[in-house]
Amino acid sequence: MGCRSLLTSTALVASLGLAAMPAMAQNAAADGRVLANAVTGFNPAAVRGMINTGDAAAARGDLTAARASYDQARKAAKQLLAFYRDLGGSFRGLDARIPREMDSKGREALELLAEADLRLAAVFRRQNQPEIAVPVLVEVIKLVTPAQPQGRKAYQSLLELGFVETEFKGSSPAGS
Repeated sequence: MGCRSLLTSTALVASLGLAAMPAMAQNAAADGRVLANAVTGFNPAAVRGMINTGDAAAARGDLTAARASYDQARKAAKQLLAFYRDLGGSFRGLDARIPREMDSKGREALELLAEADLRLAAVFRRQNQPEIAVPVLVEVIKLVTPAQPQGRKAYQSLLELGFVETEFKGSSPAGS
């Protein structure tokens, strides 16, 4: 089991491109929490940064770079979500604070995953590849449900693409 964890950690660090050792060394020297860094770390803030990088690339018309940033954000958000769920499950019944923290972080990672998916689908639509956007939009709906704003937006995109025909009028927000 220890070897598997080591391999997973090694693959994770390599896949996120965290080979910028000088920057990591500076951050480590500051407080030792290199993964908490909002730019080079492995946390929801870093995923948000990847999404923002993709947004900037899309705004300047570089859809290839935008797609790469959104893909990287999706991958990191999925990994975070899985790790938060695993950690939370491991501590259930032992210390309620840790599962609560992991649940909260997991919800944040899930929302970021849905955001990255929506943006990636928009890139596919701009590149006239709607058939590639469909599974990404369906994933958003599965992640957050059509009752959530991101899910409604994904379903509306499917409607606009002609993949579905029935308009979703569903549940209205409370207080409306």
